[in-house]
Amino acid sequence: MLRTALRNVLAHKARLAMTVLAVCLGVSFVSGTLVFADSSAVAYRAAASKNFADIAVTVTPKDPPPGAAADQHTTVLDDALARKLADVPGVAAVHPSADGSATLNAADGTPLRAGKTWANLAGAYIPGKDGKDDSRYPLVKGHAPRNSDELAVDSGTAAAGRFSIGDTVTLATDGPVMTKRLVGLVSTEDTRVTAGGTLALFDKATAQKLFATPGHYSSIDLSATPGTNAVELANLVTALLPADRAEATSGTARATQQATYVDTLTRGYEKLPLVFAGVSLFIGSFLVVNTFTMLVTRRTREIALLRAIGAARRQVVRSVLLEALLIGLAASAAGFLLGLGIASVLPDVLSTDGDTLPHGPLVIGPRPVVAALGVGVGVTVLAAWLPSRRAAKVAPIEALRSAEQPPSTTRSRVRAVVGLVLLVLGAGLLISLSGAKDASEKNLRDAMLGCAVLVVAMIMLAPLLAAPVIRLTGRLTGRFGITGHLARENALRDPRRTAATAATLMISTALVAGLAVIGNSTGQALDRQAAAGLDADYVISTRTPTTGIDPAAVQRVADTPGVRTATAVTDSTLFIGGGVRSISGVDPATVNAVMKLDFASGSLKDLGPGRIAVSSTIAKEHGLSAGGRLNAHIGRNQEFKKYTVVGVYKDNPTAQDALGARSEVQQHSSKPGSLQRILVRTDDGAVSKITADRLRSAVGNSPLLKVQDRAELVHEAAGTMSNLLTLMYGLLAIGAVISSLGVVNTLAMSVAERTREIGVLRAIGMDRAGIRRMIRLESVTVAAFGTLLGLAGGLFGAWTVGALANGAMADYSLVLPWGTLLLVCLVSLAIGTLAAAVPARRAAALSPLEAVAQS
Repeated sequence: MLRTALRNVLAHKARLAMTVLAVCLGVSFVSGTLVFADSSAVAYRAAASKNFADIAVTVTPKDPPPGAAADQHTTVLDDALARKLADVPGVAAVHPSADGSATLNAADGTPLRAGKTWANLAGAYIPGKDGKDDSRYPLVKGHAPRNSDELAVDSGTAAAGRFSIGDTVTLATDGPVMTKRLVGLVSTEDTRVTAGGTLALFDKATAQKLFATPGHYSSIDLSATPGTNAVELANLVTALLPADRAEATSGTARATQQATYVDTLTRGYEKLPLVFAGVSLFIGSFLVVNTFTMLVTRRTREIALLRAIGAARRQVVRSVLLEALLIGLAASAAGFLLGLGIASVLPDVLSTDGDTLPHGPLVIGPRPVVAALGVGVGVTVLAAWLPSRRAAKVAPIEALRSAEQPPSTTRSRVRAVVGLVLLVLGAGLLISLSGAKDASEKNLRDAMLGCAVLVVAMIMLAPLLAAPVIRLTGRLTGRFGITGHLARENALRDPRRTAATAATLMISTALVAGLAVIGNSTGQALDRQAAAGLDADYVISTRTPTTGIDPAAVQRVADTPGVRTATAVTDSTLFIGGGVRSISGVDPATVNAVMKLDFASGSLKDLGPGRIAVSSTIAKEHGLSAGGRLNAHIGRNQEFKKYTVVGVYKDNPTAQDALGARSEVQQHSSKPGSLQRILVRTDDGAVSKITADRLRSAVGNSPLLKVQDRAELVHEAAGTMSNLLTLMYGLLAIGAVISSLGVVNTLAMSVAERTREIGVLRAIGMDRAGIRRMIRLESVTVAAFGTLLGLAGGLFGAWTVGALANGAMADYSLVLPWGTLLLVCLVSLAIGTLAAAVPARRAAALSPLEAVAQS
């Protein structure tokens, strides 16, 4: 039986190749997604993490107490302290730093990687004891910055921004735009930079002025001599520091603090790919099960012959399992390598010009390896075991009499009952979410569980639905004459096989259709929200809430040709009880020209210090109306006071949760005295590239600021959803490839089973073109069946799951993307047509006499 198993593996090379390819693609889909998930998570952590491996102790300044004198805001971290720390026993080296963040414009004037300010590093190039090189940033080309007009960047930043030595670089840290001459390129091992950030280096005096105070540092890192305990060294250093002005922390403690922050920052980047890994595991496993079920069913006569000549049931089953094991091992290895290739190209494929995924080495953990073996070997062996046991139970004489055994009536009934029960459970769980008021984690888990149960139910019921659906679609294929009629009958001959063939296509169609509907509905809701309440034609805003716009820029914007009105807005936080809300500081005399405010009561006429207007949501939560009183405090001001409510307006994303006098909000914002937005109204509402360029020039072409018209605001609001859908569609495209392979496998086996039948058709006069047309129409019929079921399931899931978005998003409503749904249908039918090409050619090439002569 061992020799028989080995011979069976090699005897049918074409069948072997198709089976290995099916398993290989299933494994690559799963392992590639898992490696991409792990690698992306590690790359994001690296992009937000400082390496503390060689740092034993870090000395940082303490914030001065509120109301402290001006001199107390100057840190005590200076050269004198650095020299004192260098003399502490156990200290090997001292590395003072004046670090911060700087965002650069690329050579073409566009902001460079501006979306990741936490990875856009800046600091001082501080030569070592030899007075030449900074060991942290070895020079690659040029020289170190020597004065305030010079700048050095790392090689990766220079390549991304297309900079060359001698170029003028524009950048901003937290204020006006600066121009520097690029004089040097450095290398760095800082993972925040190598994973996709930028690095800008100034001379020491300039960096201290920008990120600390002249003559002082923002931190001092100490490395220890071998054998020195970091905690004991931190205690020695602490004894030398003024307790109220600086503190020493071990590198281990800093690394732990950072890990908590980075985990919070990057948590979403881990979960999303893992969702698709689960989807890929389902699709890949189902493909393998489907392939081996058909493969063993195809060999029923062969198994019966082995039984007839004396092989026991166990020997037959073990022989098939050995074949599955050998195929699974070979396909797992090939699929895992292919998965690594997929994982390596996904970051480049899914990156855009404005938002690149961080780069890093491929991370091959235990999960992808276990998943690859689980799908390639475990699922393959299980997929072969179930049908082989069923085939081995068939009496040898009965199996030899007919190659096609009718399905057991009892088994069909059990399958139907189980499918109906699962359908009711899945649909019931999804419908129960229709009253959900938010998209909480529990509701999302319930929605995913409901969708999964619904898909399994559709797979279970697909054989029962095949006959009525295919008879309906068969009216179209019947227009092709006898070939169309035969194609329909072939698809109806074995509903189980037809359903299994269509299943992977059904799953892919359901996922794509459901995601497209939810994405389109959410995108349009975001579009409406982004434009709601905005009467301005342009919005100039900061990229982060902690930065600001120079107040002098407002007048420059107002004086720009084509601008009719320019109104400044300061954004801050409003603390109400235990909650935190957003408040916008505006000028009541000009705000109506740029904001659409619909007041339910009151107005902005009396807006001023101590008087605010609130949104209807805030008013409802706290029982407020015009004339009411609200206990709150704004931003940095820690004292609660009673504010008079002068008006209640309908929720407005432009106005945010509350409106206050700009002078009061500006005083207590995170960056006192600054502005966060300038709302611009142009003459006759004109929007053009020329006007946008003029506005950018008016604010100094700062990379920290965005100049957006209404359309760009809408696009940005939908940007996250667009990127999410792009990721979804990219990964599900692999599922479409697997689906087409499943169709090819089924048709190839079907052609082999119907060799005599095809020979008879040729013998009685059907030409080769007719044979090819029959096979293609059969494939399209099966694809249409899977597509219709997938569309039905996807649309139902989108309708029910959309209730979660409706509860979390006031403007959400179900909007069908007809163009996308039509494209999904056309692509699915095209997959069916293309998948039939090889089997149809093979069927047409059969010799009539040889085909009829085969037993």
